[in-house]
Amino acid sequence: MIQAGRIARARKVNLSTVISEALSNGLRIQAATERGEEVLKAYKKAFSGFSEEDMLLLDGIVMDPATKHR
Repeated sequence: MIQAGRIARARKVNLSTVISEALSNGLRIQAATERGEEVLKAYKKAFSGFSEEDMLLLDGIVMDPATKHR
């Protein structure tokens, strides 16, 4: 709360404004994190049957699929 008070004084706004903005930003970050985790989970599920080499091809790391990697 001390830091929030300092920010409010420096910005010349109410403490409630700083707290509201901080909460909104935190919730926005949390929502983005959850969406990212959902996308990663769906990606893993969609490609669970692929081999490591298949995944490299899909990711564009292996440019020539005819080349064997050992």
